[in-house]
Amino acid sequence: MSTATDLISQLSALQHADSFFPSGGVSFSQGLETLYTDREVKDADTLAVFVEGQLLHRWRPFDAPALVLAHQSSADLNALVEIDAAFEAMSLATELREGSRRAGGALLSVHEKLGTTQASAYRQRIAHKTAFGHLPIAQGLVWGCCGVSVNDARAISAHLLCTGLVSAALRLGLIGHLDAQRVLLRVRPVLIDLLDDAWPDLNSVEDLFDFSAYTPATEIAVMRHETHDARLFAN
Repeated sequence: MSTATDLISQLSALQHADSFFPSGGVSFSQGLETLYTDREVKDADTLAVFVEGQLLHRWRPFDAPALVLAHQSSADLNALVEIDAAFEAMSLATELREGSRRAGGALLSVHEKLGTTQASAYRQRIAHKTAFGHLPIAQGLVWGCCGVSVNDARAISAHLLCTGLVSAALRLGLIGHLDAQRVLLRVRPVLIDLLDDAWPDLNSVEDLFDFSAYTPATEIAVMRHETHDARLFAN
């Protein structure tokens, strides 16, 4: 039988993983729009490969550790600022940095209106330019304060990455709704392996520097995105 703590975490996870939740992530394609224009990602199969690549080579080695550290430090604003600064320093592509800040700021804004502990205080830090508000840090903060367990937080984050990319593909006309579900089913084994994998101990912001992302094709696509005449997404 689940405990009250488990139920709070599960229900909060369902709420935050729902596309109905106004997280602000619909403005970003993470380079997918450019790759679609270039015909590098052109159907459900190539989209599934792209999503798997983002999970394996960006989310698992970079976004997820930052999220976990932020979740562990959700009650400590000074620690969150340090994690935020480290994430900023390690995010090389300007467009990805700015997109992460915008998405994180949107999430914090929603939670400030919902009265979530620490959301307002951290938004003040961002307003005073002493914090950046990157998405994994904002997610760790608000989900930790909402009673979401760290394992559920990782699951929400990975799920939102997958559904966000598939949703972007739908809006681009790359796939239809049924293929969208096929892509999510295809990447599920990879997602399960990542979530079930033994997680390294993360004790301080210095541990974040042991991690890094390696998605050069995506970063180049994001950098080239601003030169396109017609753009549906912000990156």
